[in-house]
Amino acid sequence: MSAISENEYRYNATMKLFPAAAEPAFESAAQQTALWGRQWGCDNDVGRLRMVLMHRPGEELSIVDPTKRIPDINSYGDVEAGWFWRGDTLPPLEALQAEHDALADLLRSEGVEVVMLDSVGRDRMKSCYTRDSLIAVKGGAIVPRLGPAIRRGEEVHSYATVARLGMPVLRTIHGTGLMEGGSFMWLDPKTAVVSRSTRGNEEGARQIEEVLAAQGVELIRVDVTGYRLHIDGMIVMLDVDKAIINPSQLPFWFLELLDRRGIRTVSVKPEDPVSTVNCLAIAPSRVVMSRGVGDRTREDLDKLGVTVLETDYDQMYLGGGGIHCSTSPLIRDSV
Repeated sequence: MSAISENEYRYNATMKLFPAAAEPAFESAAQQTALWGRQWGCDNDVGRLRMVLMHRPGEELSIVDPTKRIPDINSYGDVEAGWFWRGDTLPPLEALQAEHDALADLLRSEGVEVVMLDSVGRDRMKSCYTRDSLIAVKGGAIVPRLGPAIRRGEEVHSYATVARLGMPVLRTIHGTGLMEGGSFMWLDPKTAVVSRSTRGNEEGARQIEEVLAAQGVELIRVDVTGYRLHIDGMIVMLDVDKAIINPSQLPFWFLELLDRRGIRTVSVKPEDPVSTVNCLAIAPSRVVMSRGVGDRTREDLDKLGVTVLETDYDQMYLGGGGIHCSTSPLIRDSV
């Protein structure tokens, strides 16, 4: 057997002197700031919000044709084109923009860096609801795969925007997986939840679970009843131990789980709209809600020490989404 060559000896010695290193982990603060510029992502839903992705409603809404009405579902829409607008009222674009601008300005006044989408797809009239087109986890983002045809492709523009910012993309939901950002939430830094529904299936949940498992995070699945869409229409965290809920839409076992974990819940009062849940925590017990929505429920929030910041958002709600839907956190402080 021939002896090892001098060059091979030196090569081996060099590789031993400069080994590859698995630690510290990709998501660690040291690795994130040194290699990716800042500590990206979220491991909770209530820490101080530092950066958020939004989109000001624009020309993509021109697909909404006021002459096309579907009386059976009390909506405007075109089944062939794939778009719909629920309800009786089509507000002018300027009214939607004014409310969206006010929300963005409120967030900026609270020290949040607001990033607008670089672009949107033609006729993608739901693009203002950026929550669904990106999911922030520790160290980066998961790019979802939206369900209905009118929304498919929104995620491309969210991806392009955060890629320009330098935010790592840890996974893109692919194959037959379906998942939307409104179907995902954090209970705490070690526990996340996805809802399985028409907008999120088991394959999508499995792919998200693979990312979270590498970070030591448990994923809980909640099956949504009927044609309900997202978990954020049923529960939103307000603090590490506080949540606002619609108990009639959550399974009993999940309500028990919240109780076991010491999470105090505020149920939406019967006289308040279900959209009361659709709010946004920008810091622990500091929450943005739509003005005039959920006044009775807010009495209970006040008793729990939750500060509510108000902004008009009733016109934006007509499009099918609220304040939570319109904001996709990119960076939050850990709690």
